[in-house]
Amino acid sequence: MNDGDVGAGRSARPKRTDARRNEEALLDAAAAVFVESGVDAPVRAIAAKAGVGMGTIYRHFPTRADLIIAVYRHQVDACAEAGPALLATTATPYAALGRWIDLFVDFLVTKHGLAGVLQSDSTGFDTLHAYFLDRLVPVCGELLDAAAAAGEVRGDLEPYALMRGVGNLCIGADSDPRYDARRLVELLVAGLRLPK
Repeated sequence: MNDGDVGAGRSARPKRTDARRNEEALLDAAAAVFVESGVDAPVRAIAAKAGVGMGTIYRHFPTRADLIIAVYRHQVDACAEAGPALLATTATPYAALGRWIDLFVDFLVTKHGLAGVLQSDSTGFDTLHAYFLDRLVPVCGELLDAAAAAGEVRGDLEPYALMRGVGNLCIGADSDPRYDARRLVELLVAGLRLPK
């Protein structure tokens, strides 16, 4: 190995654990601020929530679009990683499915605001939507398969159809305080359960 190879290995090295943790905290703070104040919230509000200076945010995310895309991907990844963890730690696969759907609804509440901003760049939006489907549909399928194998739900449920139904129930939840999307999703999930 020559000196060039050593340098190449260093530049390809993954981020340090503390740097990853700091970036995740920043993305979590940005998502929380976006839910509270919308995606046009001032960067200083995100910096304050994250406990960092504005320069730190701009160093990681030079533009607002970069930050929005990173928040979107971070939330997709967190939702995807939660599925297997819930299956491993929850009493039944059906209970794990219900808890995952709750997380998915939380994601959708933030996603609608993010998606609206990103739709002006149709190529970027299409790429993010494909990422969303590639990461989340298999996780939903894994949860449904486990619940079906345990005899808790029917075996012919399609993960995409379930996710689409949940997503449709969430539309408008942010603009009408009388509309309780979470309650309707809860009824949908209860309707998946086979009688004992």
